Amino acid sequence: MRNTVKITVAVAAASAVVLGASACSAPSDVTAGSGKGDKDAPLVVAASPTPHGVILNFVKNELAAKAGLKLVVKEFNDYKIPNKVTDDGQVDANFFQHKPFLDTFNKENGTHVVPVRNVLIEPLGVYSKKIDKLSQLKAGSTVSVPNDPSNEGRALKLLADHGVITLKPGVGSDAKLTDVEDTKGVKITELEAAQTAPRLADVDAAVINGNFAIGAKLKPSEDALALENAENNPYANFLAVKKGNEDDPRIKKLAELLNSPEVKKFLEEKYQDGSVIPAFGPAKG
Repeated sequence: MRNTVKITVAVAAASAVVLGASACSAPSDVTAGSGKGDKDAPLVVAASPTPHGVILNFVKNELAAKAGLKLVVKEFNDYKIPNKVTDDGQVDANFFQHKPFLDTFNKENGTHVVPVRNVLIEPLGVYSKKIDKLSQLKAGSTVSVPNDPSNEGRALKLLADHGVITLKPGVGSDAKLTDVEDTKGVKITELEAAQTAPRLADVDAAVINGNFAIGAKLKPSEDALALENAENNPYANFLAVKKGNEDDPRIKKLAELLNSPEVKKFLEEKYQDGSVIPAFGPAKG
């Protein structure tokens, strides 16, 4: 018989947004787009630095000019500002998120950002500087997970799939901490997604989003103790815009470039470790 162990949750108060040196620190730093309809105006896109900013800069440097597109890339190490500045028109689009995250953000913030084109999947992974395999986690061990609802659910499911915790029957990637039936004494700690990699040494293991793992120079195929399955994964990252701007000719042009053979080849060659996988196609609104 399995003993049900009380869940201990430590919530980190990460109120300050930690931004990289190349990231914009506030919406006022963002160059505003000129609005839809002007096909010759620069297209300003907010993105996470890696891999989204890397991919956009590849498009900017190698493909955009030939396609007649002027592309400006604004990088953020934050998951909140890109949607806000997209919704209020300070940028024309963003590229950093998946559908469950966007749905939650729109609902909680009254924004109207919509997906346009799927580009990639970054499998979520479990990493550690203290253990070599998940079976070494024991009562009292600490595991951090992203604290936003969509990524926390993915993280909890990944931990459950590998026997670290047990979830209530029927619960999947929409799991909440209250859905955990048994942690076997492991303490689940919530952190801002951007803090899971920098604070990896503070816990026994951490579930880290692919872009933050890459930014911390972690190699998923080599360093992850467990990786999310990429096949039939519903968490494709996409190009997104404020509702009503889907038909902007510049957006359509960028969407085509992001799904081009050149970008596919770039992804496959640059991310041979499996941290970023092409997932091209129309995004569901």
